[in-house]
Amino acid sequence: MEHVDVAVVGGGPAGASAAHAAAEAGASAVVFEKGVPRADREGLGPDSTDAAGILDYWVDIMGIHPDEFPDGVLLSELDRASFVGPTESCVLHSTGIDSSYDAFGYTFNRAKFDDWLRERAEDAGADYRVGVSVRGVETALDGDPRHTLRLADGEAVGADFLILADGPQRTVTNRVLDRYLPVPVTDYLGTTTANHIAYQEHRRLPPAVAEDLRGAITFWWGYIPGHTAYPWIFPNDDDVARIGLTMPIGLDLDAVADRESYALLRPEDETVPSGSEYLRRLLEHEYGDEYDVPDDFPLVEDRGKSGGTETYPISSTRPVDSPVGAGIAVAGGAMGTTSAFHEGGDHVAVRTGTIAGKLAGSGDLSDYNAAWKTAIGDEILRNVTMADMARDYRPEDWDRIFRTARKMLAEESGYRMFERKFAAGWDAVKLLVSYRWHKRQRRDFVNIHESDYVY
Repeated sequence: MEHVDVAVVGGGPAGASAAHAAAEAGASAVVFEKGVPRADREGLGPDSTDAAGILDYWVDIMGIHPDEFPDGVLLSELDRASFVGPTESCVLHSTGIDSSYDAFGYTFNRAKFDDWLRERAEDAGADYRVGVSVRGVETALDGDPRHTLRLADGEAVGADFLILADGPQRTVTNRVLDRYLPVPVTDYLGTTTANHIAYQEHRRLPPAVAEDLRGAITFWWGYIPGHTAYPWIFPNDDDVARIGLTMPIGLDLDAVADRESYALLRPEDETVPSGSEYLRRLLEHEYGDEYDVPDDFPLVEDRGKSGGTETYPISSTRPVDSPVGAGIAVAGGAMGTTSAFHEGGDHVAVRTGTIAGKLAGSGDLSDYNAAWKTAIGDEILRNVTMADMARDYRPEDWDRIFRTARKMLAEESGYRMFERKFAAGWDAVKLLVSYRWHKRQRRDFVNIHESDYVY
């Protein structure tokens, strides 16, 4: 049986970064990536589907500056984020957090980014095997090897350390973690309760719309029901944008109060509209008076996963600690860090994978849970706080928040508006007090603690 120092399940940003770091630490590392077909990639690779945008300070969390990218990865630089409510809006021109990246942020080609991370890992000496599925993992804490990975082709690979980076679907992760928990892992990480669903389309914008949106990531809040449910437009290159949305799985439309206040719902809707229908309604709502949406916003069918469209899960749960006592680390989306509004994204996947790979490659994972909290704890706490504050928001609440935030942003840039008192009125004081209260209540943001595992 083949034996390696570090085995990584999943070849996306977290997995490739883990393998890269482990190999740089001098360990033998192998990535197992089942591989999916994509129209924008030759051959198989990781799923590579998300909105693919990075803010300025996320560059430093990720630890990779876009100057390192090869041609074709970076698509456009950003200078602002626009938040649109039913009648109010606000614009964020600065995150207010120091960073090494001069612009507000950037958008990038996720498939090419993932392919570059793979090449980087291979250049460091890691073995990246695509088209290989892991069917199961056997662990003997005192064994040699400690972990035995059973592959779909019947082969087995032994490893001293195991890094689980199979994304929000957690096909292997949940089966592994379930052995170390006194209750079913799905109580914490069930895919229908711990994930949202996202859908996006690559569309060419009319020149005037493309110019108006250039440099901006735009989010519409209070337009569709559901906790942290929102459409967006991310500009790419050549007047093409990703137009998408995220929403909870299994939302009961009959339980939605004040349905008529959501701009993208219709009285005749008996169930939640499909992603494509929601996006059609968004474009009609925003641009239908001036444009013929089907003709003037055509799909770019040679981009994305299939025919210019992509559907994918994103984690919508708080992150979990790893059972490091068993020589196992969970990184990236598998640990609950995919959604930028909740706990992270590609930058967090790269950072947690890098930490896990470096420690495993050095022969000791025991500091992993403390290390990832040190690296991204502030980011997670801030986003968990804001997500929980918004849990029961309705369209009128988003208008109130954006009206208040616009006044607060006039005094302080970015997230610094939550760090001091303001003269922006009583609503600003209430928002500030609410944020600070929620933040104190959520200082322990971990979904599964290291102490919950039983060996």
